[in-house]
Amino acid sequence: MSDSKVVRRQRATSRAGLQLALCLAVVSPALDAQSRQAADRYDDTFRKYTKRQFGPGFDWRIFKAQGMAESNLDSAARSHVGARGVMQLMPDTFREIASKNPELERIDDPEMNIAAGIAYDRTLWVRWERDSVDVDRTRFVFASYNAGRGTLLNAQKSARAAALDPRLWPSIEVVAPKVPRWRHTETMGYVRRIALFTSQLDDRGRVMVNGVSSRGLKR
Repeated sequence: MSDSKVVRRQRATSRAGLQLALCLAVVSPALDAQSRQAADRYDDTFRKYTKRQFGPGFDWRIFKAQGMAESNLDSAARSHVGARGVMQLMPDTFREIASKNPELERIDDPEMNIAAGIAYDRTLWVRWERDSVDVDRTRFVFASYNAGRGTLLNAQKSARAAALDPRLWPSIEVVAPKVPRWRHTETMGYVRRIALFTSQLDDRGRVMVNGVSSRGLKR
């Protein structure tokens, strides 16, 4: 092959590479925005049922973050133990909640699943009113959502035995490895992920990626 043909081929390859790079530069943000828009599709549902269960002043974003931690907001998600939907509810738990909220008929309906999950959070919220300090109350709620309230009560017994205040979440973190039959690393990670995901939501609850929301607005 002559030198001139080699040069022409190299130039053509360079132009093709540049065109591909430009295409990726255009497509990637579009796909990224599409992904973020999907992450915001249940915002109205989270707002609606947080207001219904907790009142208008409560931060609904923490329950969206919980849904992100549970299922990545996937309404078709199913765990190996049978938990289903955005909020990964067990069928028995859903039926218990639905018995007090008859409008909740289908666990696989995304809105009903989210509504039931937030209603269950409300039940736990009330139960932890006296057994936790205000600043740590949501941590106890989410931990018991994940591991069961009985597990957290056992953790509090261990905290008392260690002369720690059982109403403080840091006390629970200290004694967690000593609580029998508790996969504490899973629960602690779950609570931390909810806090992390909440921090990644802007004031309107939109998922932020590198400071840009699903609608392209700076934080």
